[in-house]
Amino acid sequence: MSDTVLYAAIAQVEAARAAARVPVVRTFFDEATFTATHVVHDPATRRAAIIDSVLDFDQPSGRTSTASAQAVVDYVRAEGLSVDWLLETHAHADHLSAAPFLQEQLGGKLVIGAAITTVQQTFAGVFNEPESFARDGSQFDQLMEDGTRFAVGGIEAIALHVPGHTPACLAYVIGDAVFVGDTLFMPDYGTARCDFPGGDARTLYRSIHRLLALPGEARVFLCHDYQAPDRKEYVWETTIAAERAANIHVHDGVSEDDFVAMRETRDATLAMPRLILPSVQVNIRGGHFPEPEENGVSYLKLPLNLL
Repeated sequence: MSDTVLYAAIAQVEAARAAARVPVVRTFFDEATFTATHVVHDPATRRAAIIDSVLDFDQPSGRTSTASAQAVVDYVRAEGLSVDWLLETHAHADHLSAAPFLQEQLGGKLVIGAAITTVQQTFAGVFNEPESFARDGSQFDQLMEDGTRFAVGGIEAIALHVPGHTPACLAYVIGDAVFVGDTLFMPDYGTARCDFPGGDARTLYRSIHRLLALPGEARVFLCHDYQAPDRKEYVWETTIAAERAANIHVHDGVSEDDFVAMRETRDATLAMPRLILPSVQVNIRGGHFPEPEENGVSYLKLPLNLL
């Protein structure tokens, strides 16, 4: 079956590079969670998108702060940018989203993949959420489907559904830049785990190969870098060509069955992410905390002996 959405993304990347209409990307790396937040803007119009923001969270005290997000706000204001989009690639399991704070400070529509409803339904059961917890994605301003088109200023953009790590993962192709979320890491680190509820290694392999069909010169921006053992610095930008040639898990020539066997074996050895339980509870709410209880305090649950 032909993939018309992928063909559209390929054409967009080629047209953006041919016309030299490519976005400027400024990345803020949060070493505490190994997360890269990207601010993407059209240099002609100064319109911008912010992708995968981070709210600082001290787990022992339960305290949150906005220092990391404030650095993003300061940059946006200093550059004279106008934020139209707050894009989440998925409901993260390793950091809390700062989207509500950024929206309050800078505006913009909060966006995630339409399959977030599946993730909400799954984790509503894990956390025994009350009926008042909406499972329809209404905590977000817009749910994007595979092939949803949008724009950052005058630069065309398209959403690609790339499930496998989670059912709701999206990659955003903005001009010639591809924001892949947790599907791919740097070539020397590999690919995302698939053992969370709703994850699937075979699905991830197919999603990754969809991304790898994009033009080789397309710039790839990652959500995380965990710093491969032989590398001393953090890196969050590569290319499709580099991923095809050298990704240690999924380079050219790796079969689907071999990838699935590797991924499932590796996932069985991995510990749960340190912040998965607080992160998911907040992120399925679009970065908002659970409703305060009678004493005015919001609480996060810790399910025992379940995951």
